[in-house]
Amino acid sequence: MATVSVAEMRGIERKAMDAGVTESELMSMAGEALGNALGRAFPEVGTAVAFVGKGHNAGDALIALRVLEESFGWRVSVRAAYPVEEWAALTKEQLRGLALVESVHAEPGALLLLDGLLGIGAKGAPRGAIADLIREMEILRHTQGAVVAAVDNPTGVDPDSGEIFPGAVTADATFMIGAAKRGLLLGKAANATGTLHLVPVAGLEAEGAGERELISPQTMDFGKNLRSFDFHKGMAGRVAIVAGSPRFTGAALLSSLGAIRGGAGLVTLYAPSAACEAIRSRLPLEAMLSPCDEPSSLLSLSCDAVVVGPGLGEMDAAYADGLAELIAHTRVPTVIDADALTTLAERDIQPGPLHLLTPHPGEFARLAPELAALPREEAARAFVSGTAATLLLKGARTLIARDAQALRHNSTGTPAMSNGGQGDLLSGLLGALLAGGMEIFDAAALGAWLCGRAAEISLSENGSPVTASDTAEYLGLALQDWRRGTR
Repeated sequence: MATVSVAEMRGIERKAMDAGVTESELMSMAGEALGNALGRAFPEVGTAVAFVGKGHNAGDALIALRVLEESFGWRVSVRAAYPVEEWAALTKEQLRGLALVESVHAEPGALLLLDGLLGIGAKGAPRGAIADLIREMEILRHTQGAVVAAVDNPTGVDPDSGEIFPGAVTADATFMIGAAKRGLLLGKAANATGTLHLVPVAGLEAEGAGERELISPQTMDFGKNLRSFDFHKGMAGRVAIVAGSPRFTGAALLSSLGAIRGGAGLVTLYAPSAACEAIRSRLPLEAMLSPCDEPSSLLSLSCDAVVVGPGLGEMDAAYADGLAELIAHTRVPTVIDADALTTLAERDIQPGPLHLLTPHPGEFARLAPELAALPREEAARAFVSGTAATLLLKGARTLIARDAQALRHNSTGTPAMSNGGQGDLLSGLLGALLAGGMEIFDAAALGAWLCGRAAEISLSENGSPVTASDTAEYLGLALQDWRRGTR
């Protein structure tokens, strides 16, 4: 599904009303869908306070607040920037039964603050009473552990350009109603939007394809087929992982774990013989280990996907030659990560349709130094222009790029997973998805989403930090969320 500008969203709303849906009905549907999405996203019940302005964005927040109270058991109240008599008529109607408060007091349980101050039509830096309440929210976020959820758009962020104006709300999560707002997907907006959630509302969907897409189970249907009852490991695919070294055994182990948790039928780690003794005792029981000092020999191997790179470290010339040959002449989908990306760049190998490149920003800068100064989105598009390869550019808003396709922006993840090993786990997971027959562009999107969602679940269950092993533990529940569309 395409992302939209403010003008396009207004057009979608007008079209719905022209078809007979009243403005009041649209607000009710949006608010109820928002409330249910919030209830699912924040399972720990506590106190929810809607910080509201006087427009229809506030009305959506008030309806959502009532859903949280009646359907999920939250204690709720309202902090208003303006006297009720100044509110829009439809918004006033939604206040019924909800208590206005002059301050927020800490109570047992979670503290959730809804940013319903300004909608997507507002421009520029927040001022006056709006700015005062934003500062109050920020204090509660830092001193009381409050979580801020933005209604459709964080106040003070331009939903078209992604610009964060001074004094803007810092949201931990943004719940975009009806359709994804184009500017909020940009990396420069990430510090204000937090995780991105799509709240579908009948009649407010964006139709057709566009230049950008939010990776979301509500709008994408791949990765949702259940296995038949007679499914067996031979049907799940075989993954060959070329990884590890005496110094970096953990990367190979995590990549193997990612492939196992990703559902591969058979996982074999092909590690340099010098690293095998250190790896063997810690290898997941479900994986096999095979010494391999000549990567090009794997070209004759019968497998369904290859992962190359995690933890290989510095390679001697002969090994690097063999690795380059394997990458250049692979016959199956191949994930190129970590040190294999260096080989790709140094040997000037042109990536092709079977290649999925997964650099972090530093690795990308080495791959394409001429693009490093560009905004992430422009750099990703430029990199894949004229090539058949797929790029997964890691970051706070991971990007999936392929020439002539919409740029995909991941919606999941948390700063709590900012530690070593997450990329190694992802590479193995991607290998499993590819071995299972998923198309490369879709597998890249799903893999990024699953790792981010698994980390979110771990954070909710266990707190911070979230290690790669923690992420692996919750990949199954993340896949369940994807299939059910509950995130």
